[in-house]
Amino acid sequence: MERIRRAVRSLVATLVVMSTFGSFGSAVFAEDAPGAVAGTPGAGSTLEELDRKVRILERKWEIEQEAAAAKAKGAVNVTAGKDGFSIRSADGSFQLKLNGYVHADARFFFDDKQQPAVNTFLIRRARPNVEGTVSRYVAFRILVDFGEGKSSLQDAYADFTYFPNAKLRAGKFKSPVGLERLQSVTDARFVELALPTSLVPNRDIGFLLHGSPWKGALSYAVGVVNGVADGGSGDGDNHDDKDGVARLFVHPFRAAGIDALSGLGLGVGASYGNRQGSVSDQNLPTYKTPGQQTFFKYRNGTDNVFADGANVRISPQGYFYYGPLGLFGEYVRSTQEVRKLPSTVARLTNTSWQAAGYYLLTGEDESYGAVAPRRPFDPVKGDWGAWEVAARYSELRVDDDAFPTFASPTSAVKKASAWAGGINWYVNRNAKVALTYEETKFTGGASVGDREKERVLLSRVQLAY
Repeated sequence: MERIRRAVRSLVATLVVMSTFGSFGSAVFAEDAPGAVAGTPGAGSTLEELDRKVRILERKWEIEQEAAAAKAKGAVNVTAGKDGFSIRSADGSFQLKLNGYVHADARFFFDDKQQPAVNTFLIRRARPNVEGTVSRYVAFRILVDFGEGKSSLQDAYADFTYFPNAKLRAGKFKSPVGLERLQSVTDARFVELALPTSLVPNRDIGFLLHGSPWKGALSYAVGVVNGVADGGSGDGDNHDDKDGVARLFVHPFRAAGIDALSGLGLGVGASYGNRQGSVSDQNLPTYKTPGQQTFFKYRNGTDNVFADGANVRISPQGYFYYGPLGLFGEYVRSTQEVRKLPSTVARLTNTSWQAAGYYLLTGEDESYGAVAPRRPFDPVKGDWGAWEVAARYSELRVDDDAFPTFASPTSAVKKASAWAGGINWYVNRNAKVALTYEETKFTGGASVGDREKERVLLSRVQLAY
């Protein structure tokens, strides 16, 4: 703007000089011209007219600039990319993001003579996601699942984000207890989650205070929720008591500048509540294999076993990432008071743990989050995405006191041990192909001896945008 003004003023000055010399010349020649009038009246008025026009032009320019600034301030920014679709106000106070993911799976069982299972293709998950920001300090998320021919509300919450390290969440969300459960399912290194995830709560409704101060070196969450059985999700409650949930996770060397240890994370999650069941609603869990076959459940029907008292969970957990190597582990202990009518009660403790390791053959850095291929699939350029191998072992033990009063030893398993191996191909940031073979060995759970092993090959094509 100032540069334009200087140019206009220079032009005016030039015109003034030309006009002055022109007037002088006219006066000189006018003396020699017969009948001419000496001097050039009106020269001053010409300069005034030029100055007035310059001021008008300057004001028009200012008005146009002000209008352009006002238009830019109210403009809406629409983008589409690898992270989905986004609509954003110019000042960032309002934002809407549309994304989601689809899991197209296959399950193939081997040697399933005593416990036959169906080989099948299925849409394991189909989850459109809507999230955004309202008036700068309120964020929200709505995640719905249409997988396996069903519909369910996964997440529906709002976050008050005025204090970045102390956000208040209200609605339905993942309970902050299990490490693998809190990891996005799109970032899981195996097609199905490990056995310890069967003992921690999934999604629940309530309030949660959470934050990650000191640049993520510390993460915490503490809240009050309705409470759900092991591995369960809930959309309501059947009694007045509520559960307390909490989690603390630290990266002790993240701020120390020690690269070799910056990927170490350690923490513990816990929950405490009072679970109450009834004859019609046991409010007790069932446990499933990696192939999603039930291997443990409490007696029901005429046996009338249900939850009746305190439920306590604790889960030490941790991971370590260094370059292309990742290590992951957690332990879960879940205690539940149960009752069998008319008056038999017990306090049962079930435990589970897992240890997993994975390695990126193409050299990318491992992390708790998504893998970003250095060279996304493009055969024309000779690029083939990222490749990863993974291995895992996990166990789940049911309290011996559960048998035979609260669970049938001929149909419910006392112990499950599973090992898994897998290979993952990250085509690009949005597409992934996973293949997992998992074999689970059981103790008990058959009319004679042990239930037969489950041997299952799991595959997944994932599209996440």
